[in-house]
Amino acid sequence: MRDFIAREAPKSDAAGRANCWAVCDADFSKAMGRAGYVGMTWPVEYGGHARHPLHRYVVLEELLAAGAPVGMHWIADRQSGPLLLRYGTEEQRRVHLPGIAAGETYVCIGMSEPGAGSDLASIRTQGVRDGDGWRISGQKVWTTNAHNAQLMIALVRTVEGSQRNEGLTQFLIPLDTPGVTVRPIIDLVGGHDFNEVFLDNVHVPDTARVGAEGNGWKQVTAELSLERSGPERYLSSYAALVELIRFAGPEPEPVLAVLIGRLTAELWTLRQMSQSTAAKLAAGEDPALEAAIVKDLGNSFEQELPRAIQAALDGADDLSAATDLTRVLALLLQVSPSFSLRGGTREILRGIIARGLGLR
Repeated sequence: MRDFIAREAPKSDAAGRANCWAVCDADFSKAMGRAGYVGMTWPVEYGGHARHPLHRYVVLEELLAAGAPVGMHWIADRQSGPLLLRYGTEEQRRVHLPGIAAGETYVCIGMSEPGAGSDLASIRTQGVRDGDGWRISGQKVWTTNAHNAQLMIALVRTVEGSQRNEGLTQFLIPLDTPGVTVRPIIDLVGGHDFNEVFLDNVHVPDTARVGAEGNGWKQVTAELSLERSGPERYLSSYAALVELIRFAGPEPEPVLAVLIGRLTAELWTLRQMSQSTAAKLAAGEDPALEAAIVKDLGNSFEQELPRAIQAALDGADDLSAATDLTRVLALLLQVSPSFSLRGGTREILRGIIARGLGLR
């Protein structure tokens, strides 16, 4: 895997390697597909490679540690493909999975809405029966990679008057369908990861429905377990730790030695927790509680890491040799607050944890 990354991944500075699962490069995603590193665990008949889930974990960890630009195919590989394997029709699998496995078909997730971000059960996007299809109207927000994706899997309320997590259904919506409008949301550093997606009387056939009508809540909660426990939840700021170690050198000042030791110990602990959760997923379990714990602790680590490094360097006499370090810190100090928003806010995660532990 390291040989492949050295050969195929575009070269970038430390800032380009940080938070790399939000960095998109179609050529690299296609190279991943050709090498068999997308759809690794899927059946061969759908373009997959029938590998063990922990083989995939190794691949993901190496990609993120190296800062490879995996954002283009990331969501489709991580959760959209497995969702279709579990709940999709045979036609949906045969039409969409081979393109995802080739690193050529990209998918975005239409869950959050204005006024219904982490409170996913209060979504208002409406789907109404229209002959042998559906008319869908509403708005999605914080939709990662919608500007590059060909498809969106949208969570839609299909039973008029239904409340909370009842009456929800998922649909596969091609983003070139009439009535779909994608508008960018630009972040503090000029990055374009997020989007708004407007659905104005969008017509899709019933064959676009994923799973049973009304089963959407069960499906998205299973999907979020895949999203919350992977190595991306503790490695988004890893490039800054690498640059800190490089700057500190073989004989670091005591304050830097202590910080490097503490951050490394926390990182290794999170890695063990994430691997344990991955093993449960591989065994067919649904570790929603464990995944929420990994994401909550991992996000706290990712956000604290650049702040801790900045504080440790505050009294440094000369940072002229730390150009890569200062650049990656500048990026992460601005974008890391968003790390605890994507995939469920800290408050929502702690509610899941409390319920899982029988505390509420």
